[in-house]
Amino acid sequence: MKKRIGLVGFSGRVGQLISEELKNHHFFELSSIFVREGSKIIDIPSGVLVTNQWESFLRDSDVVIDFSSPEGTKNLLQALLNDPKPLVVGTTGLTQEITLLLKQAGELMPIVYASNTSKGVALLNHLATMVARALPESDIEICEIHHRNKKDAPSGTAMTLAQACAKARNLDLSSVRVSGRDGEVGAREKNEIGVMSLRGGDIVGRHTIGFYCNGEYLEITHNATQRNTFALGALDAAKWVLNKDKGLYSMNDVLDF
Repeated sequence: MKKRIGLVGFSGRVGQLISEELKNHHFFELSSIFVREGSKIIDIPSGVLVTNQWESFLRDSDVVIDFSSPEGTKNLLQALLNDPKPLVVGTTGLTQEITLLLKQAGELMPIVYASNTSKGVALLNHLATMVARALPESDIEICEIHHRNKKDAPSGTAMTLAQACAKARNLDLSSVRVSGRDGEVGAREKNEIGVMSLRGGDIVGRHTIGFYCNGEYLEITHNATQRNTFALGALDAAKWVLNKDKGLYSMNDVLDF
């Protein structure tokens, strides 16, 4: 019997792709969709529960995947505190309050949180940590490019990369991050980590992290060319988290880095 997936964020880009992938999935089936009260959604697969009640949504789910909004993730986590389930969260732009709630929920259930569920981005994050340590003298600059409709900036992926580099160097990211330069800003500070955003067209996602030294530099780039990359990665994470002990995990854990 296939395992049941409950989906929050069905009407979003990634939510739609997850639903499509689940139509003929060998391990999972889409069992329930959570919708906000008053929302209208179309093209609902037959036999799938559509509800605005957390209790019935969670009762019909073996594992939950969330690609909604910060507010949606917050409400989901609060509901899960009363009915813990394995969870994959791919929502970006989470506030400090929601991040703390995520950690609290991780004390009750297994959760994979990934600002990007791509396997390639997980590897990029792993490599960034390694290089930040190996080249402590390098200046770190991160540039991300996304489609014109992306609402948050910098991207969650760029912030995850920046956080990984800061941690590798024992730095507080909030103290060293620079997200724009204009005018007479002075020379670059030694520990700055630049995080820059570009928006335009229909670009799925590109993240470049550069390590700039005297005499040489290293740049590593990940390009997402299809959005179903994120859907497939989320389903891999959901399968992995199903039987894990409670805790807050990342895609690095899923891929055993």
